[in-house]
Amino acid sequence: MSTKTSEEMGKVTTTITVSNRVDQILAERGFIPANEIRSITLQDVLVDTGATRLCLPAEIIRQLGVTVKEEIEVKTAVGISKVRVFKDVVLSVEEREGTYTCVELPEGQDPLLGLIPLEDLALEPDLKNQRLRKLPVEGKDTYHTVM
Repeated sequence: MSTKTSEEMGKVTTTITVSNRVDQILAERGFIPANEIRSITLQDVLVDTGATRLCLPAEIIRQLGVTVKEEIEVKTAVGISKVRVFKDVVLSVEEREGTYTCVELPEGQDPLLGLIPLEDLALEPDLKNQRLRKLPVEGKDTYHTVM
C-alpha cells in the first residue's frame, strides 16, 4: 500500500494544450498552413479552483503570440497586483476544448488551470483519485443548465 505525503494529498494536475485561435482561423481559411498554428502542450498543470482563469507564464504567452485584451487587478497571496489578460487562447483538456482569456504569470512560474475554464468544460477535480472528472454534457444528467 502506497502512502501519500501531505503535499501530494488533494493535488490534481493534468495535461493541457494551448493554441493561438487567430492562427487556427488563418489556417482554416487557407492563409497559413496548419503546421504553423502556434500550440504548446503542457504536462502536470496544477488544477487550482482558487484561481479564476487559465494562468500562463509570460514565456508561454510569447510563444503562442496571443494579444493583450486588458489589464486587471487580481488578489494574490501577497496582496493586490495588476496583470495583463490575453485573448484568443484555445484550451484543450481531457478531450474538451474552448476559447478563453488567460492571465499572464511572471516568467518561470507554473501554469494554473482555474475555475472558469473548468466549469465551462464540465470538468471537476477528483481530489481522492487526483485527476479531473468529466461531467456528462448530454442526456438527462447533463451538467449544462439554462434557467
